[in-house]
Amino acid sequence: MALLTCHFFSDALGVSTAATVVLPQATQTQIGMRGVADDAPPPVLYLLHGLSDDETIWTRRTSVERYAARRGVAVVMPRGGRSFYADEVHGGAYWTHLTVELPAVVASFFRVSTRREDTFVAGLSMGGYGAFKWALRRPERFAAAASLSGALDVAGDAHLWDAEVPQVWGGRPPGPDDDLVALVERADPAALPALFVSCGTQDFLHGANLRWLEAARRRGVDVHADVDGPGDHDWEYWDASIQDVLDWLPLRR
Repeated sequence: MALLTCHFFSDALGVSTAATVVLPQATQTQIGMRGVADDAPPPVLYLLHGLSDDETIWTRRTSVERYAARRGVAVVMPRGGRSFYADEVHGGAYWTHLTVELPAVVASFFRVSTRREDTFVAGLSMGGYGAFKWALRRPERFAAAASLSGALDVAGDAHLWDAEVPQVWGGRPPGPDDDLVALVERADPAALPALFVSCGTQDFLHGANLRWLEAARRRGVDVHADVDGPGDHDWEYWDASIQDVLDWLPLRR
């Protein structure tokens, strides 16, 4: 894999921002790791960070570069601040940046596939929320989406939107376009990408994951769920879970 730190200007945010990117590279003599690549543009996974982290955290806390290498998938890890990947009431237009600007920048900078069947999104905690919000609001973009320990019931957690991130929704509950329960309740199950939910039973967000899954099942949305096993809100769990996600993705390689 090639590992890049990409600094670029965001018109949506009005400031310079950054993304960490890993790109497939076919290798034969690299010790301990063999990369997979061919002549076609590789599939791409947009991988989102959590509330307290940044675009570097997945490569610092997991071996995602090594996991992606043997599967031949590019991984794009953008900077999301504490935005919940929303256009903040008092802050930056992170939803616009993520869903409109970033894919265009990636397509212009890097040789990756832009086909729906080759495009995936995943994230942990706040990033799990962002991944599912993107997939539920723009299902035509993705073949699959995964949430690891995701904040899947933000609207039901008053402490979060009122005290933890008041700048995002102005201290008010998220509206129907930012409420994942409301989004899945009005989704067309046939139009959605494949969905993967993982959350350990010791995780403080476990109840929120169960509530979202209940709403998805009422709607008839098929979800690959791993919510019955042990695990906390930590990197030991996410390092293992991202490997499960990569094994589950419908990669053409």
